Amino acid sequence: MENENRLMDVSMREEDELAEGTLRPKRLDEYIGQKKATENLKVFIEAAQLRGEPLDHVLFYGPPGLGKTTLAGIVANELGVDIRITSGPAIERAGDLAAIITNLNEHDVLFIDEIHRLNRSVEEVLYSAMEDYALDIVIGKGPSARSIRIDLARFTLIGATTRAGSLSAPLRDRFGVISKFELYTVDELKTILKRSASILNIEIDEESLTMLAMRSRGTPRVANRLLKRVRDFSQVRGKGVIDGEITESTLQSLDIDRLGLEALDRDILRLIIQRFNGGPVGIDTIAAAIGEERVTIEDVYEPFLIQAGFLHRTQKGRMVSRDAYLHLGLPMPETEQLTMMQE
Repeated sequence: MENENRLMDVSMREEDELAEGTLRPKRLDEYIGQKKATENLKVFIEAAQLRGEPLDHVLFYGPPGLGKTTLAGIVANELGVDIRITSGPAIERAGDLAAIITNLNEHDVLFIDEIHRLNRSVEEVLYSAMEDYALDIVIGKGPSARSIRIDLARFTLIGATTRAGSLSAPLRDRFGVISKFELYTVDELKTILKRSASILNIEIDEESLTMLAMRSRGTPRVANRLLKRVRDFSQVRGKGVIDGEITESTLQSLDIDRLGLEALDRDILRLIIQRFNGGPVGIDTIAAAIGEERVTIEDVYEPFLIQAGFLHRTQKGRMVSRDAYLHLGLPMPETEQLTMMQE
C-alpha cells in the first residue's frame, strides 16, 4: 500500500512546504502553542542580545508537523540574523558541512532538520564547530595527511529531531537549550485554523473550526491540510463558505472519522481484533497481513494509534485497547466486558 498521499500523514510534503511558507508566523508573539518552549526562548534570546553573544545551541525534539522548523525561523528573525536550513541526510561528508558552516556570518543560525540522521564522521567534525567555533579537517591520506583548523564565525546551531533517543550523547550534551514539543490542544488548533483561514481569505464558522481541530491529530500541519481540502469542497459543492454541513460532508468523503482516524488506521485495528482476537500479535505479522512494510507501520501508522490510546506495544506484540473496540463499535471479548463491569 502507498502512504505518500495519506491526508493525515504528519510528514512534510511539497504542497505543505508551499503552503507553510505563507502560513508560518514570523515572530514569537505570533507563534501559537508550545508555550513553555517559546517563553524560555524569549528569555534566552533577549539575554544573548544583551550580552552581544550568539544564542546557545538549541535542540527541538518531538513528533513531526508541530512547528520545529517554523520556530527555528522565528528564532533567527528575533535575533535579526540569517538562517541556513539543511537536513541530516543532505550532509553526506565533512566537506559538505564545512562548505555550509564557513559561509555563516557572525551570530547566524544553522538549522539541521533530522539531525539524528547525521553521518557519524560528520557529527564528529560538528563537535569542534559547536564547542570551539572551529573546524578541524584532515587533508590527504596516509603519511602525507595533515590537519588544519579553520576558525568560524560564532553561530547558533538549531537541531530538530523526531527521535531524541537516537542522538549520540556527545552531540546531545553540546546543546545548551533543549525543548520538547507537545501535541497541540483542540483550542490551540482552532486558533491556528482561524489564523490560517484569515490569511487564505476563507470564511469559516466556529462549528467547522472545532470539527477540523478535533480531527487534526494534535498537529498544525494536518489541520492546515484539512482546511485546504474543505475549502476545495466548499468551492465546488458548497457556497464558497465553510460551514458545519460542508465540513462534515468533506470529512465523510475523505473517510476521516471524528477522532482523525483514516480507513487504513481502522483497518489495522480491525485486523488485530478480528483475526488475532485483539492481540498480542507481532508487527511483522501485521505488516504481512496488510501488505505494508514494517518500518512504514512503525513510523507512519502506529504513533497516532498509540497516542490516541487505541494500540499498545507489549513484549509479546501489539494489542488493541478497549477504546478501540468502543470506537469501532465491535464486541469486546468476554474477559474485557467482565473487567469493565467490575471497574
